[in-house]
Amino acid sequence: MTHFLDIDKTNPVQLRSIIDTARRMKDARANYAKGALDSEQPLAGHMVALIFEKPSTRTRVSFDVGTRQMGGQTMVLSGADMQLGHGETIADTARVMSQYVDLIMIRTFEEATLLEMAEYASVPVINGLTNRTHPCQIMADIMTFEEHRGPIKGKKVVWLGDGNNTFTSFVHAAGQFGFDLTFTGPEVLEPAQSLLDEARSKGVNIEVRRDPHTAVKDADLVVTDTWVSMHDPQSARERRHNQLRGYQVNEDLMSQAKPEALFMHCLPAHRDDEATSQVMDGPQSVIFDEAENRLHAQKAIMRHCLGV
Repeated sequence: MTHFLDIDKTNPVQLRSIIDTARRMKDARANYAKGALDSEQPLAGHMVALIFEKPSTRTRVSFDVGTRQMGGQTMVLSGADMQLGHGETIADTARVMSQYVDLIMIRTFEEATLLEMAEYASVPVINGLTNRTHPCQIMADIMTFEEHRGPIKGKKVVWLGDGNNTFTSFVHAAGQFGFDLTFTGPEVLEPAQSLLDEARSKGVNIEVRRDPHTAVKDADLVVTDTWVSMHDPQSARERRHNQLRGYQVNEDLMSQAKPEALFMHCLPAHRDDEATSQVMDGPQSVIFDEAENRLHAQKAIMRHCLGV
């Protein structure tokens, strides 16, 4: 069984193969748009279940469109549709779903839900996001960087803001793809020390810097994320704005990075909070290429899981 649960659970050779497949399929799709025949339908006859306990735009649309482009069909289910883990155990749901579909993508809250689904499913399971990690996003980010700047190995990536689930997947990717990673943000939002210790024990060069201007010096890639979640109450939103105001990505901050440095944000963004519109729409920004590449990276992940 080939699941895609986290970047650190997939070996580097397979990760590189996924990136290569994604780029090949993107090129093929571009040729198809120019009139070439689109003969590759590797998911023909396959049914993919897309399960969303959390609301989603990019993940839902990109997995749905990607499946259809490859000849497959999708069944989109919300947590309310399934009452996942309430009326029926997750293990039993996994067993039942495996009788109906060929692949399960799940976007959920707790990592334990993902892991239990994968343990008891007899079809591959893909992590579409949990509170702990967001591996599909980072695969798209690696693909995007390498499209614009070549191999990411040995490059300096700087993350600003909250040591959240997306950052955790960047930590995993640093170990698998061989780049250096710096976190800069308020102490209260730092990533768990255990995450940093584990990464360093595997040889990852990872730093924590409090001053963002010092942190981004000589960066090849500057990355941030939204300061607030859609689930945060108003009081939490105000507190986070106060904590993170000094870590906004603006033109002054980007000037401290290398002149050819790229800017990424996984979106959705709150413009002029975590990043200014001048940066988001500026020449160093690749945020919409990054969003497009969710489609291509996830198509390659699905092929990897199904072996097609």
